[in-house]
Amino acid sequence: MLDLEGGVSAVVLLLAVIAVSGAVAGFLAGLLGVGGGIVVVPALFWVLTHAGIDASIRMQVAVATSLATIIPTSIISARAHRKRGSLDEALLKRWLVPAILGAILGSAFASLVDGRLLAGIFGGVAVIVAVQMVAFPGGVALRKELPGPMGQRALALLIGGLSSIMGIGGGTLAVPTLSLFSFPIRMAVGTAAGMGLFIAIPATLGFIAGGWNVDNLPPLSVGYVSLPAGLAILAAQLPCVGYGAKVAHAISQPALRRAFGVVLAIVGLRMLSTLF
Repeated sequence: MLDLEGGVSAVVLLLAVIAVSGAVAGFLAGLLGVGGGIVVVPALFWVLTHAGIDASIRMQVAVATSLATIIPTSIISARAHRKRGSLDEALLKRWLVPAILGAILGSAFASLVDGRLLAGIFGGVAVIVAVQMVAFPGGVALRKELPGPMGQRALALLIGGLSSIMGIGGGTLAVPTLSLFSFPIRMAVGTAAGMGLFIAIPATLGFIAGGWNVDNLPPLSVGYVSLPAGLAILAAQLPCVGYGAKVAHAISQPALRRAFGVVLAIVGLRMLSTLF
């Protein structure tokens, strides 16, 4: 997938960026239940830009490849949180169908629109969520319980759709959303890790179908999914997931929310800066 015009040193730099982003993403997947996409998407976008990939498709490739890597990391992260009793299986079952439907609709939308729009959505949503998490490190609740069945389905549909468009596993939106309804932060993180699997599988398949006949994709791509980039990310990512989940249970809830918000703010603003 790499443009070799910059020489061997350029290739080494790009591969190093992929590996480092994978390691950080794995840690965050376990720590925050975010699936790692919040780091992987902007890092891949940067790599694809410097590798000479067509501007009209590089965001789709970054999002699709990120979603593909979320599948195994979500499994590992969810299992780690489940062992610690911080995964609400009943909630996951209720949100399963609408989250999958949202992921399918989101990937279909993202396959059809310009990559700049996807970058704007990614950056804008990340900054909004970051402000909420940093401004209220102790949490802020709209009510003391989740809404009724229809309200929960709507939330799951929205989270699935936006997460698919952004290339994230659902935790970026599910964690603060659940917190608004007085859901304990550690339980929200663990449950979001499980939700990432429901979103990543159908969304990845949607991006594969949407990019099947697209021209100028990186070599060894399946639809919009770049296999070399995905494998490089996973090689660095997977060993770090369990450690992140362990740390999540060792730090205070306000500190966890601040860390979540700071990461989102940095990557969101960086992505928005690419539009100007």
